Amino acid sequence: MDVIARNNVVVTGNETGPTVLLAHGFGCDQNLWRLVVPLLAERHRVVLFDHVGAGRSDLSAWTAERYTSLEGYADDVLRICRELDLRDVVLVGHSVSAMIAVLAVNREPQWFAKLVLLTPSPCYVDDGDYRGGFSRADIDELLYSLESNYLGWSAAMAPVIMGNPGRPELGEELTNSFCRTDPVIARAFARTTFLSDNRADLTEVSVPTLVVQCARDAIAPREVGQFVHEQVRGSRLVTLDAVGHCPQLSDPGPTAEAITAFVGAH
Repeated sequence: MDVIARNNVVVTGNETGPTVLLAHGFGCDQNLWRLVVPLLAERHRVVLFDHVGAGRSDLSAWTAERYTSLEGYADDVLRICRELDLRDVVLVGHSVSAMIAVLAVNREPQWFAKLVLLTPSPCYVDDGDYRGGFSRADIDELLYSLESNYLGWSAAMAPVIMGNPGRPELGEELTNSFCRTDPVIARAFARTTFLSDNRADLTEVSVPTLVVQCARDAIAPREVGQFVHEQVRGSRLVTLDAVGHCPQLSDPGPTAEAITAFVGAH
């Protein structure tokens, strides 16, 4: 199966504008970008896709061997760029896809003009002076809960990840997104996500980079965004006045504005 069908690639927006490639995070699919796409599409060519194992991707293409590291996902991003012959791409990676994007850009920077890291975390586990937001015991407990009762974990964790308790429909949407994901694939992707350490890869980024964090985020606290900003040479840091880990859904306007301003910046 070709990469377009395998990853359910969708191209929309202004064909003459800069290309923005949107990569979704764990437990989600391209639908989570739906509120920012119309805002970006006026001036940009927008390319969306589903990671293998998510959304309307080809589930039969998923193998444990390929996707036990983030490199397999990064390779898919590069395959999409090659297949569509994308040039001067602005790659936007949300959550774990921020690190997938870093790996893709580091491997083949020729495809990319800029990089946007939306609520990134290169390492979720505290390590010495580094604060990822979780102890190793926290992560082990999270993974045990996820692996023993994925649907229960989804219902409990999605509202925490989303934040915004005054808008419960947002947490419900993320819960439903988690529950649509094959539990076997979700468990493997969760382990890859929460146990990866990509801190060293940040110093290798060679394209202009924007780091976007939220003022309050239970998954990627502000110390993490600051760390990413300090490690990526010449990067810019924007802190949205937003709550939660998914501002493209909870605060689409400011999220789109931050991306658009960076795409147009010289």
